[in-house]
Amino acid sequence: MAIDRRSSRLGVLALVGVILVGALGTRLWFLQGVQAEAYQESVDLSKIRTVSLPPERGRIFDADGRILADNERVLTVTVEWRVLRNSSNRKQLFDRLSGPLGKPVAELEQRYDDGVLLYDPLLPMPLVEDVNEETVQFLLERSEDFPGVDVTEQWRRVYPYAPLASHVVGYMSAIFKETKDEYLALGYNLNERVGAFGIEQSMETELHGQWGFQKWEIDAAGNTVRLLDEVLPVGGNDIQLSIDLDVQQYAEQALETKLKQRRKLPTDKEECKCADLAAHNPIDPKIEGGETRVYASSKEFGTEEWIQYKAPAGSVVVLDHSNGQVIAMASYPTFDNRWFNAGVSSQKLEQLFPPTDDPDRSILVNRAVQGRYNIGSTIKPFIAWSAMHSGLINSQDIWMDEGVYKLVSVPEEICAEGVRCEFKNALDPFGVPSRYGPVQVEDALAVSSDTFFYRLGENFFTLLGRRDELKADLMEFGFGADSGIDLQYEWDGRIPDDAVKKELVDKKVLAKGEAPRLVTGDLVQVAIGQGLFASTPLQLANAYAALANSGFVMRPHLVKNILAPFTPNEEGVAAMADLDAAVVVQAFERPEIINQIEMPPEVRLPIIAGLTRVVCPEFRNGERCGVTYPPESTRYRATTGERMFSDYPHDKLPIAGKTGTAQGAGQYPWNDSSVFGAFSTDADQPYTVVAYLEKSGYGSKAAGPVVKCLLTVLAEEITPDPVVPADPLDVNSPYTAAPKELADTACLGGYDGSIRE
Repeated sequence: MAIDRRSSRLGVLALVGVILVGALGTRLWFLQGVQAEAYQESVDLSKIRTVSLPPERGRIFDADGRILADNERVLTVTVEWRVLRNSSNRKQLFDRLSGPLGKPVAELEQRYDDGVLLYDPLLPMPLVEDVNEETVQFLLERSEDFPGVDVTEQWRRVYPYAPLASHVVGYMSAIFKETKDEYLALGYNLNERVGAFGIEQSMETELHGQWGFQKWEIDAAGNTVRLLDEVLPVGGNDIQLSIDLDVQQYAEQALETKLKQRRKLPTDKEECKCADLAAHNPIDPKIEGGETRVYASSKEFGTEEWIQYKAPAGSVVVLDHSNGQVIAMASYPTFDNRWFNAGVSSQKLEQLFPPTDDPDRSILVNRAVQGRYNIGSTIKPFIAWSAMHSGLINSQDIWMDEGVYKLVSVPEEICAEGVRCEFKNALDPFGVPSRYGPVQVEDALAVSSDTFFYRLGENFFTLLGRRDELKADLMEFGFGADSGIDLQYEWDGRIPDDAVKKELVDKKVLAKGEAPRLVTGDLVQVAIGQGLFASTPLQLANAYAALANSGFVMRPHLVKNILAPFTPNEEGVAAMADLDAAVVVQAFERPEIINQIEMPPEVRLPIIAGLTRVVCPEFRNGERCGVTYPPESTRYRATTGERMFSDYPHDKLPIAGKTGTAQGAGQYPWNDSSVFGAFSTDADQPYTVVAYLEKSGYGSKAAGPVVKCLLTVLAEEITPDPVVPADPLDVNSPYTAAPKELADTACLGGYDGSIRE
């Protein structure tokens, strides 16, 4: 008999229906009851628009209040991302915008491609900055033709005194994708521009300020109803630097002028003083990167080849050695930091700042803190201090300088196999090693006796434990470690030991066959500032400052004061802040001492006396530049800088200093770099100055004159050119920075002398 199953099926369907209705009811109860508040909040948010309010960035001043970095409001055209996502819509929009904005479509497309990675996807993309009022009015009146396009007010960085101190002040850029996460973690907006170099970068968090916002209620049509909430932005702190723009400008002018002098040979053979202006080429007619000129009428040398110096780059550092503040820091080649805010194309920027592996041509490098240099004989005061401090010698020990030093720790048979065992002094005008006879520490520094220091280098290597002692002593002066200056990218320097040399060998930096450990010759070379030892000009200046102030190694500072936001401008003076009305948040005028070196008189005074003799002519009455010496120490020998400083005002600013010549590639003389370090011996005028001119010849011929001129300015015997705000940037200029040279070059004039140090 057939069973009627319809009733059971209907029962199942009814059960399923009850379950479904129950589930639907439960869901409705959940949405309207449990989650009602959350969904209401979501609806409310859809009616609220939050507008970010950018903070005004803190400004940067020099020591006297000149405004090195300022802000101006600019109008920026933005586009909603929803309009840009579709490539067809984007192309049509860019075609219409290209004319009014005066930008090629390809450039707008490039901005979009870059913006996908750089800009905040929740905020409109900034398309073009600094548009004029007429363009803004044109776009807003035709908003239906430009969907998603709006205009906002933003801040733009301006540099009133550019290109002065550009390596110090720095510049702004968009946030790079490599640093995006870091800035997001700090609460930044990806549409912001941030410091990318110099003080702009190192003091970014102080300068930035805090974003504000406005919350607006909008209706269904997108119209503004009312302001719901507002938090005003907080401006960034202002920064007062220790840089004195008068000294900074003169340092930059003197550096650029002297480098250009060193790379120029006269065309008039009769007037050629080749020994001053070029490198003699008696050995190798093959020239690397130089130009040969033959002069037939040189009275001193006859017909010989001369190679002009390349002199591509250099730097100058001026410190106040009483507190570590940096008064001037120049680096060449330099640049105008306004290029990065000028709105020029990426092609123009690449033309101005081409990528290069040639260090001679690197522009965006602050050589004062990033240069990796041998420092030549300017290291000798520190070798002398180490030798006396450790008891290796005393100031009265006499060394007979015969012009040549032969290693005593290397057997003759090893020398016969080709190992270098002889080291010589610099050549005299007759082409033979200079011979200075009996010399003590003071004499050795004054005449720069290499053999005196070669002997110390060998002794440091061969005596038990002394090689480590030399490294430790050099580190006492700050070599081999960054100084802690308030700039990014400072190089640590290098003091060689076994591990350092092995690393250089493993990286194939050194010649094939070099032992992966220190050998005698390595410390012999270190003792005259050559070989594996390397320093930055700032480290060298900081070490000389420690000699000047009796042993206090200080952290150098560019930032003098951090000031509260919105320091007022001085009435009636262009680009000048009123520092009297400034509020100091944090001051750095007190020295930050990072090490105190033991400087007993019996160690320090012979060094100071030797360095004083370098720059001071001797007189028969026992007085040198106002410093009286006992008669027995008045034995006269020509020193490495006395002719150059013969016209210097020693009575106004007494100084001590040291020449240095760092040998370059292939030991060719035209690759030698010029170094000079000097400091005031007057405690009331605490200046230390170091100059380094790459591939520019002897220390007394290039770096020395730059230092002398700066010290003469500091002695107020030369009045530098007035510092005035810059002319507008010429965006068609082919120069990264307009050339700037001294109008009066008399102070830099060389001399036709025979000094070879």
